[in-house]
Amino acid sequence: MSDALDRDLLILLHDVARALRTRFDQKARASHAMTRAQWIILSRLDRQPGISQNEMAAICEVEPITVARLVDRLEARGLVERRADPSDRRIRRLHLLPAARPILETIANAREFMGARITAGLDAKTRETLIDGLLIIKENLANEAASAPALAEA
Repeated sequence: MSDALDRDLLILLHDVARALRTRFDQKARASHAMTRAQWIILSRLDRQPGISQNEMAAICEVEPITVARLVDRLEARGLVERRADPSDRRIRRLHLLPAARPILETIANAREFMGARITAGLDAKTRETLIDGLLIIKENLANEAASAPALAEA
């Protein structure tokens, strides 16, 4: 029975995701006395400068007030600033400040290091197959979520 659970895809995905979150939480605390959630916000802003707090909340799958509190802390450290949206004064756009650069480098290094560690022992073909499989799973979940309201109405 234990072997069957050890090879259960859903349990494995959950366990791996939890372990990764734990490791990145530890690294964020140790390197810059930050949280993984703050690292996520910085990383997202690096890729998508100027997104709104509400857009960030949707990406992070948390309530807007949670993002607001996280951004408050990042803003107090001089890493992020809120700017008014030129076309809608109710919207605050988020932007990185130069002081965030060294932390983004730490994040990139941590991702590279962790990626190498967790894929040690996997050849390049196996890694690519794993990535392809996870992308299919991600797409299937997105499609299921998109069709869920239609299924609920049926």
